[in-house]
Amino acid sequence: MTRRLFQHARPLAIAALGGLLVSTLGGCVSQGRFDASERDNRMLREQLAQLEQERNSYQGQIDNERRLRQEAEGAAQQANSALSGAQGDLTAMEAQLLALGESLDTVALMGLDRRTDQALRNLARKYAGRIVYDPDRGMLRFSSDLTFASGSDAVTTEGQESLADLAEILKAPEATGYELEIVGHTDSERISSRTAQRHPTNMHLSAHRAISVRRQLITMGLPANQISAAGWGEHRPLVPNSSTGGTPQNRRVELFIRPSTSGQRGGFATVPGSVDATIDDARGTSGRGPIDK
Repeated sequence: MTRRLFQHARPLAIAALGGLLVSTLGGCVSQGRFDASERDNRMLREQLAQLEQERNSYQGQIDNERRLRQEAEGAAQQANSALSGAQGDLTAMEAQLLALGESLDTVALMGLDRRTDQALRNLARKYAGRIVYDPDRGMLRFSSDLTFASGSDAVTTEGQESLADLAEILKAPEATGYELEIVGHTDSERISSRTAQRHPTNMHLSAHRAISVRRQLITMGLPANQISAAGWGEHRPLVPNSSTGGTPQNRRVELFIRPSTSGQRGGFATVPGSVDATIDDARGTSGRGPIDK
């Protein structure tokens, strides 16, 4: 009987052992899958965290670019506003300058009437290179090298033509109440022995040239009692003289047109007897004939 029971229990034990093995093997497979799933899950969480970090970084860049764009737009608006204001100021300034220019056109510089001022401007343009006109000083500057021969106080033919045009300007009815101051200048080059026979020094030469210009203008109809002549020699150069003393810019005759200080209002055009007025000459001669300096 015992043997029968053992034989009967054996299949049951085998079946139970098989079930235990199946159960055990089945548990091992589930744990492996669980571990793999855990690893996958962890990797996904890491990737998700990395993506979140990248998203936050991109969002920060977007926010920064948005801020920079807003700042740029604000700066552009300010610049446009400033430009509009500057354009308005420029327009107003141009209008003021235009008005000032128009008012200056109606004002006589250095007391000169508008017609005389414009005529002197035209004279300087006609004789460009020989005559320079300074409206602020009411001054005409004649180049001595083009108005006189070297070392001479005799006015050249070309110089006489320009002085004749000046005389016509100053004899016009508008040119009233003026007087003329003529001043000669030289460079610092020493007078040659031949020139010294008539002009002992540069001071003499500069004064004699001023007197010659005065003489020419008087013979052309301007009144002697409203024209003075003087010379500065080499003592008031426009530019520093060269090492040899010869500098063309400093050889010049300057004519200053001033409002008359004598109280006479006749002007150059209406003083009677001007052509026949005595012509003063420091040497008592006409000073004709070029002499080399």
